[in-house]
Amino acid sequence: MWDDSKSVVLSKICVIIFMVLLLAVAILAPGIVTALMRVSMLAYTAGRAFFLATIYAGCVPAAVLLVCLYILLQRISAGSVFVKENVACLRFISWCCLAGAIICLVSSLYYLPWMAVGAAAAFMCLIVRVIKNVIAKAVSLQDDADLTI
Repeated sequence: MWDDSKSVVLSKICVIIFMVLLLAVAILAPGIVTALMRVSMLAYTAGRAFFLATIYAGCVPAAVLLVCLYILLQRISAGSVFVKENVACLRFISWCCLAGAIICLVSSLYYLPWMAVGAAAAFMCLIVRVIKNVIAKAVSLQDDADLTI
């Protein structure tokens, strides 16, 4: 039967898979860019260096985000859900989404399709911020309840 602990384990597995995929993209980026430039004249005219700069710059906030997400899941599996550390982790994840959005939106100056990726990252930033605010309120309520006799 499916339960919360299995869901957290599945989430951890997914985060690990994304970490491996991110590492693969970082290693294979030159080949990926070369393949893209073969099939897209727009990509070819933009230039290889810009694409590699975008990919490698984007790998940094993506890696930090995945590590923070795994730490958050570790705390949740340990039973620490409504704690200030999780609020801080969610805040940091939202900033990573924003960093990715900015990288992509700046990159859309040379390759317009990056704008779609940047918009999606900005939207994820907004969603994570809202969830962070909900968890922060829950932490505050739990702290108040703990102080009540």
